[in-house]
This record gives sequence, C-alpha cells and structure tokens, in this order.
Amino acid sequence: MPKCVYCGKNYEPPRGLTMVMNDGTLKYICSSKCRKNMLMRRRKVRWISKKEE
Repeated sequence: MPKCVYCGKNYEPPRGLTMVMNDGTLKYICSSKCRKNMLMRRRKVRWISKKEE
C-alpha cells in the first residue's frame, strides 16, 4: 500500500497519483489536495498534522 509523501496517509492503489521525478525517484500522492499544496511548497497546514490511527 503506497504512503502519501505529503500527509503520510496510506491509501489504496486505484486512488492517488504517482509522480516520477527527473532523478528516477517515485513520489506517491493520495489526492489533488496534497498535490496542489505540495507544489505550492506548503508544510504547516493544520490537516496534515493530525494523526490517523
């Protein structure tokens, strides 16, 4: 199960986005919300600091 690099949430494979960077590394992103915030270089967002159990 992939883990989102932005919020750290595990998600099922049919969802999400896999980004292949120029150096060959893979980045998994669970939603468009995470993708947009990652591209804007935001890190201190309230919803990512909550722990999921």
